[in-house]
Amino acid sequence: MDSLDQLSSAALASKISGEISSVFSKPTAPHPPPLDVLVMELAAVAARKARVFLYGVGREGLMLRALCMRLTHLGLSAHLVFDMTTPPISSHDLLITSAGPGGFSTVEAICQVAKSHGARVLLLTAQPEIGICVRHATAVAYVPAKTMADKEDMDRAEGSISRQLLPMGSLYEGALFVLFEMVVYKLAEALGESPEAIRSRHTNLE
Repeated sequence: MDSLDQLSSAALASKISGEISSVFSKPTAPHPPPLDVLVMELAAVAARKARVFLYGVGREGLMLRALCMRLTHLGLSAHLVFDMTTPPISSHDLLITSAGPGGFSTVEAICQVAKSHGARVLLLTAQPEIGICVRHATAVAYVPAKTMADKEDMDRAEGSISRQLLPMGSLYEGALFVLFEMVVYKLAEALGESPEAIRSRHTNLE
């Protein structure tokens, strides 16, 4: 049994939270902080009464689905790519997508289509200088966290390999969840949305 197995639930949660928190203390220059990029782009969408489209693959996509729900609660016209009711994108709109490792073929294709229609493309990534998707972005939110593209830092002790606390791309995906919660908090303030107004937009068909 390794040391992680011996931790209490509270201690384990604290260590995981600490790893995610450390992502936001890392420098992002020359890119602005991802929170600033997202709030600025989304506030601009709201001001011009445009729509937001969101897409991501795997667990990154799940984080974006959660953000889409909250953007709807904030009063924005937010849509998930590939939903049956998603409207066509136009030059006033914004596509938010994620490619933590720098590129996915599906993400690249969707970015290309959005850009060909004149829409803004905001790319979330841990690899802002490389990858096939960055070239299509009009704005980049750099989240400096480990993804599937990074090799695991294996700690060898007495011939064994200890397990990672947040394996594969979990650190990046967890950072996205926390980032999006900060975005919702800051955006609600920027748009003057009260807690009551936000709550009133939650579905009642449950």
